[in-house]
Amino acid sequence: MTRRIYRLSGADARHFLQGLITNDIAGIDRGALVYAAMLTPQGKYIADFFLKAEDEAILLDVDADLGPALAQRLTMYKLRADVRIEETGLSVRRGTGTAPEGALPDPRHPDMGWRLYGDAGGDDGTDWDSIRVRHCIPETGIELTPDTYILEAGFERLHGVDFRKGCYVGQEVTARMKHKTELRKGLARVAVTGAAPIGTEITAGDKPAGILYTQAGGEGIAYLRLDRATGPMQAGPAQVTLLHG
Repeated sequence: MTRRIYRLSGADARHFLQGLITNDIAGIDRGALVYAAMLTPQGKYIADFFLKAEDEAILLDVDADLGPALAQRLTMYKLRADVRIEETGLSVRRGTGTAPEGALPDPRHPDMGWRLYGDAGGDDGTDWDSIRVRHCIPETGIELTPDTYILEAGFERLHGVDFRKGCYVGQEVTARMKHKTELRKGLARVAVTGAAPIGTEITAGDKPAGILYTQAGGEGIAYLRLDRATGPMQAGPAQVTLLHG
């Protein structure tokens, strides 16, 4: 896990972010981490990140590969707003044991432990893939791609989107998906017999049914067409079956 930590400061920083991201930034003022994403106007994923209050500024914790493009996009949006965006050089530590002083809980799920920002990075050796698979938590650059719609990726369940906060980029498409009677596609937990490379196509009979992603302990995260995931499916040499609950 390689992350970049940016600092957003200036009188308009909170208002600026509030109009762009999927979640309500007010959570950082309660001393919590806020998990959120930035979307295209068409509602597709650009980046997911964590936000933390730092005095009057805001720390933004994002995957290192996405950081420069995200910072560039934020700079494009800020226009004349009083917002400064700078890379900090800080690192993130994370773990699932006793949280050190200053660490904050990962808001996605209690089993994802804590995150601590400072000069030292790393983690405590936790098998993060196993936890992610158990709770169907997508990872940047694996399950979360430029084709992702965040509701299909479970962002509501992971506390990454707020439907009461007002407008943000991509909000209209996201809200429309929310008010559908049922999502027909999305990430789901599957039983996996055997193994297949991340990104292997899943088929049901002779029909495409989805893509297999992270696997651990005989289970995996898959993006599925749920109407076709009604029995055993094939992902290369592996057999895949949808798990309910």
